[in-house]
Amino acid sequence: MTRPPLPPFTLETARAKVRAAEDAWNSRNPDLVVGAYTDDSFWRNRAEFPSGQDEIHAFLSRKWTREHQYRLIKELWAHSGNRIAVRYAYEWRDDSGQWMRSYGNENWEYAEDGRMARRHASINDRPIHETDRLFHWPLGRRPDDHPGLSDLGL
Repeated sequence: MTRPPLPPFTLETARAKVRAAEDAWNSRNPDLVVGAYTDDSFWRNRAEFPSGQDEIHAFLSRKWTREHQYRLIKELWAHSGNRIAVRYAYEWRDDSGQWMRSYGNENWEYAEDGRMARRHASINDRPIHETDRLFHWPLGRRPDDHPGLSDLGL
């Protein structure tokens, strides 16, 4: 099984890979998302270090149970060979109704088959008021005409 586009990445294929990841994560469906990672994929995500598809699936299931109204925008930062760096922001609210904007950077390393083998994430959360939200589209895929991070000044 392959997950195109495959490395080595060009600017165009790296952008396509980033958008595909954004779309999958905005589905909030761990079954869909986990297929983009190798069987032995390793993550560093805040204080968690899931390894393998089963642990990644469990991590994503917990995440989207806690983070309601999740909307994510990713932006390509750099790429070379089989690696891509992205920056992103996502908005969500917790069970108490507190809205958050989470800002992050990720470094991705891909296997030859186009699945991600390593994901290193650094993330910061910032409480926001509901009136400060910037991501206003129906849950799911971000519309093509919705501004990206740079357009929003993030």
